[in-house]
Amino acid sequence: MTLPKLHVAVLMGGWANEREVSLMSGEGVAKSLEQGGHRVTRIDMDRDVAARIHEAAPDVVFNALHGVPGEDGTVQGMLDLMGVPYTHSGLATSVVAIDKQLTKLVLGSQGIPFPGGRIVSTEEIHRQDPLPRPYVLKPVNEGSSVGVAIVTDEANYGNPIDPSAPGPWQQFDRLLAEPFIRGRELTTAVIDAPDGPRALMVTELVPKSGFYDFAAKYTDGMTEHVCPAQIPERVAELCREYASKAHVLLGCEGTSRTDFRWDDDLGEDGLFVLETNTQPGMTPLSLVPEQARHAGIEYGELVEMIIGAALRKHSDKRARNQASKAARDG
Repeated sequence: MTLPKLHVAVLMGGWANEREVSLMSGEGVAKSLEQGGHRVTRIDMDRDVAARIHEAAPDVVFNALHGVPGEDGTVQGMLDLMGVPYTHSGLATSVVAIDKQLTKLVLGSQGIPFPGGRIVSTEEIHRQDPLPRPYVLKPVNEGSSVGVAIVTDEANYGNPIDPSAPGPWQQFDRLLAEPFIRGRELTTAVIDAPDGPRALMVTELVPKSGFYDFAAKYTDGMTEHVCPAQIPERVAELCREYASKAHVLLGCEGTSRTDFRWDDDLGEDGLFVLETNTQPGMTPLSLVPEQARHAGIEYGELVEMIIGAALRKHSDKRARNQASKAARDG
């Protein structure tokens, strides 16, 4: 799909933990659009964002925000009320997908495998372990491995966990506790092409030290990306199948990325979904542009594909609204 020349507002930054990543994503998108001949207005998210978007009057907003409030439905609801087309998933999808427990309930009921676990309060984990060690504690509503802790017998957190030990329990009142899945970190991107969602490939993420946390994701040289992953074809097929299914069931639009842990000692039975990200990064180290490039889709083409999906969504929604109004006025 070749886009007409557009005025695109690139929404980025904000005040979430992932602000700096969002700024990198947004700047990459903005430069690519300018190189493609589009007019770009850069908007660093603040409390006056609605007025700034109204003043700019763009043809479409490219939502390059990560985390709250740009990925949790807040910004999506605002743009819906304003009637402005925007990229990536809508309000309902964003509300569900950013909540790891809600995502697990929705997708797990449809046969997609997840680790067990439950929501725990920080008071509880300071009294006793919620699960046998090793286990993982993570925020319910954050992305990019923000605030993830792996609690092992050797971890320097204390037993039970000491409130003074550095960890997500110092930032969040509620955490998701899950069994630790040993093995390998895998991820698969899905993009919305004109003929429907398309799962790309599987990347294995191999941190040089520790685990694939926020620093490993966004610090050059800290993680090796093996793309495509050197794994059995059946496991790769399952990754693509689960990622596509998650994209459709959650109602994702534009692009999404589903992350996995794979215990290679267990074969196909060792593959578990961790989460689906509705607004994956677009930085130089980000996984969706990398997978797209391996599939023959350059960065600029990927950006335009995401915008094209947003414009199709907006056009379809407007047509439905007009048909509904005509039926009421009938």
